[in-house]
Order: sequence, then C-alpha cells, then structure tokens
Amino acid sequence: MSGTGGAPTTRPDPPDPHHGPGGPADQGRPVDRAGPDAAARPGDDPHGPAATAVLDVRDVHRTHGSGDAAVHALRGVSLTVAPGELVAVMGPSGSGKSTLLALAGGLDGPTAGEIRVEGQALGALDPRALARLRRRRIGYIFQNLNLLGSLTAAENVALPLELDGVGVRQGRRAARVALAEVGLAELGDRFPDQLSGGQQQRVAIARALVGERRLVLADEPTGALDSQTGEAVLRLLRRRVDAGAAAVLVTHEARHAGWADRVVFLRDGVMVDSTAPLGGVEQLLAGSGR
Repeated sequence: MSGTGGAPTTRPDPPDPHHGPGGPADQGRPVDRAGPDAAARPGDDPHGPAATAVLDVRDVHRTHGSGDAAVHALRGVSLTVAPGELVAVMGPSGSGKSTLLALAGGLDGPTAGEIRVEGQALGALDPRALARLRRRRIGYIFQNLNLLGSLTAAENVALPLELDGVGVRQGRRAARVALAEVGLAELGDRFPDQLSGGQQQRVAIARALVGERRLVLADEPTGALDSQTGEAVLRLLRRRVDAGAAAVLVTHEARHAGWADRVVFLRDGVMVDSTAPLGGVEQLLAGSGR
C-alpha cells in the first residue's frame, strides 16, 4: 500500500535554515499534510524524478560473504527522499535498516546498485572526495554515538566544520548554537565522560545537525533519551526537514515514525511496504499523556 495523505498533524514553525530562533521544545501548529501544497511535493512519490531527490537509492543490494555463508542484508532496495521530506524506516531486527543507513551515508558500499546524494554517485568518488561530501552534506546520528573522549562537547560538534576548513572561532560558535537547540547550552565545555548517556546522545545529534547538512541519517536517535526529551529531539529534526533538508529515521517506535511524511518497511532485506504517516502527532502526544 502507499499513500500521500494523512490526518492533520502538529508541526513546529520552520526556523531560519541558519539556526534561527526557537528551541527543541517549541510548540507546534496544526498542518494538514493532505492540503494542496503537500499534494504537490515531489517526495510524496517514492519513485519520483531523481533530479528532485537529496537521496536516491537505486536497486541496491548488499551481500556479506559468499557461497553458502552469504548473508543478503539488502535485496534490491530503492528509495528516494526529497528536500523537505522525513522518511521513517521500520522493520524487525536484522531486516537491513542500519545497513541501508550506512550505505546512504557512504560508510559502506553496495554489492550492486547505485546511491546518489544530491545527484552525486557515491561509488564514483575517491575516498577523499567521499569524506568531504560526508562532512559537508550528510549528518549521521549513530547508535553508538562515536564521540571523541578527548574533546569537549562543543569541540565534538564543531569537528566536522573545522575539518572542512571553517575557522575555530566560527566553528565553536556554530557548535554552541547547535548545542543550545538540543538543550545543552551550558554543557559545551564538558567532556563526554562528564555527561550522562542522554546528554551524550544529544551532543551526537547536535553534531549531525550543525552547519548546512542537506541529508540527516538517524539510527534510533532517541534510544538513550526519556520520552519528553526524545519528542523534543524529533521536533528539532522535523524543523530541520521543514527548512529544506531531507532525513531518514530508523526507528522501532510507531509514535516516532508518526513524525515522518512517509514510512517504509523492511523485512529480510526487502522493502515490503510504504505508507503515509502512522497517525497524527497530536494523537501520539495525547496517547503519551502529555
């Protein structure tokens, strides 16, 4: 089944793309995704023109090993994600969700098929060019966080910018804005081992969102967070998408998938279904007692 409509949902006012006013706990406003503007969005068609896509995954396979020991992590998966679109990926453990995210972020290569980010085929890039594209265009929220223990929270967040040639002062200023967006404005000088697990998760999220990232890939980004903080992070991700980015969210939680424009389902490495949102955010929040 497939669809582009949905019940009216709560969506925050989109901020300025350069981190305008507003925090992750901003109140939302009702928006009808079934309205005329939503109907015209290119991302509503999962097989829409590649030229409109930030992420274009074309008939991708990923096989580990060979012969009788081969493990087929992905089998012919295709997915396009347009600017301003948040796609949630769901499925049981071992279905290929994290593999899809690793391939989309250029952290691994497909056995067959092609992946393009803003029209650029990742397989055509040498390692240095691929690393540069990841730093500039892709924000990745890892399950295992990958924070550097020798750097402060602000230094961890600023690192991708500084590696790309942004001045230290400018990079740290951008990092502190990003940390403020995830509610850690006062903790930028702390090292990861001085932060709780949830605070470390929010530092990793700030690192993924800092700068002008056009594609955000989030692998269970709220796994270490309480429900209230998790919803605040999803509001932040939703605002970034509404400001023009594209995002893919891997989640086991239907209430988190409710923030997405579209939900795709994987099973045994195959995309078995694609549907409209799993229900309005207002109803999801009401169901959680907030």
